[in-house]
Amino acid sequence: MIGKLARLFKRAEPAILDAKPGDASALAALHRISFRHGWSETEFERLLADRGAIAHVARASGGRGPVLGFVLSHRVDFEAEILLVALAPSERGHGTATKLLAKHLARLAAAGVRRVFLEVDEGNRAARKLYARAGFEEVGRRAGYYRKPEGNAAALVLGRDLSA
Repeated sequence: MIGKLARLFKRAEPAILDAKPGDASALAALHRISFRHGWSETEFERLLADRGAIAHVARASGGRGPVLGFVLSHRVDFEAEILLVALAPSERGHGTATKLLAKHLARLAAAGVRRVFLEVDEGNRAARKLYARAGFEEVGRRAGYYRKPEGNAAALVLGRDLSA
């Protein structure tokens, strides 16, 4: 009986879809709750309209529900930089970021990107674990990059080869 109930109330997997300009408001809202300095809806509209932007969203209810997370990159020639990855607090720890990042990296590779980079706060263990599982390795460090009330933190520059 318990097994049947568990299947009945099983958490539905979010759909991973290409982000659209109409998602700018949802991305800005998620960014505000995920980062100290949130970007505006207008900034997201500009980013999503940029030819070099590649973005994906995780949406609830098979793709018809609210945005639960997103990843946004900017591509130049054969390289890309992941600018942002953000998840709603309710989605953290459920594998959504792993699925979102995997789909995003596959899309970057399909677009001809050979190398992808990102920066992560050295103290963000969850993000560092996510990126390590996705094959990213430290390629640099920016001391004091992130300004925090408790003191500045280094940014780790991570990279991954997508051409293999």
